[in-house]
Amino acid sequence: MPSDRDRSGDHDRPAGRGEQDRGFRATTLVVVLAALIPLSFAGWLGWQAVAKGKEATGATAGRTAAVSAPAAAPSSASASMSASASAPASASASASAAQAAAALPLAGKVVTIDPGHNPTNYLHPQQINALVQVGNGSKACDTTGTATDSGYPEADFSLDVARRVRAILQAEGAEVVLTQDGNLPWGPCVTTRAAIGNQAHSDAAISIHGDGAGPTDIGFHVILPASVVGGGADTAPITGPSRTLGLDVRSAFHSATGEPFANYVNGGTGLDVRSDLGGLNLSTVPKVFIECGNMRNATDAQRMTDAAWRQLAAKGIAAGLTAFLIQQS
Repeated sequence: MPSDRDRSGDHDRPAGRGEQDRGFRATTLVVVLAALIPLSFAGWLGWQAVAKGKEATGATAGRTAAVSAPAAAPSSASASMSASASAPASASASASAAQAAAALPLAGKVVTIDPGHNPTNYLHPQQINALVQVGNGSKACDTTGTATDSGYPEADFSLDVARRVRAILQAEGAEVVLTQDGNLPWGPCVTTRAAIGNQAHSDAAISIHGDGAGPTDIGFHVILPASVVGGGADTAPITGPSRTLGLDVRSAFHSATGEPFANYVNGGTGLDVRSDLGGLNLSTVPKVFIECGNMRNATDAQRMTDAAWRQLAAKGIAAGLTAFLIQQS
């Protein structure tokens, strides 16, 4: 459309020429408008395309975010599942260990081992010489024990063998109780030694010793409880099973060590029965003593001071206990 300036500057021109000019300008305007309209339309279309493209991009991003957001959750869930999976695995391992322990031959069995005497009893004469009641009379609380001619003490021997027996029985699944483990200054008294096995509800108990007989006496023997009733003692319930235990220990010890039956006890049978030992009289569980050899005999002393032989002695004692306990199952 013409401007005010164009109108004010054209009033002196001839009419014909002005009409031509106006016709020319009108034609030009039409042409210009005709050219601008498609361009404007094209621009509008372009803007729409850009706008829709942004919307599409935004929508795609939203969908991508919506799809991607849950992707982080599985990692947390995976951790939970891994933890859940590891818990059963741990429980399974524990169950397997429990089953393996239960499969051991002596699982659930309790054994009391009584290492005879005490390495430092000799330092406490007043305590160990005090009298205690053993059912059918009184005895010294404990004694010092014997020794080899070279000075190897019975108390050291018995404690070493007891520890070796303990290790073997524990490997077979047994619970093992020692009446003393070199941790006491003296004793305990024979009455306490019996009480420890009783209070543990032992399936079997054994007291380990070395004998102190004459120099020509050789061999080992097992001591069984006699029938003693009175003074708080009653061995009637245990004499039968104790004899079975003694026979099993005698056989296994002889096989493991090659040690002969004692030639100076009960006609060389390797068995003896006594009623004067408080550790047997006061026991309420099957129990025996074993005199593993005569420490005053040169041949026995040589064996008993040898660690390898003491290991054989331990294997023999453990094998006898194991045979007895399995029979009683």
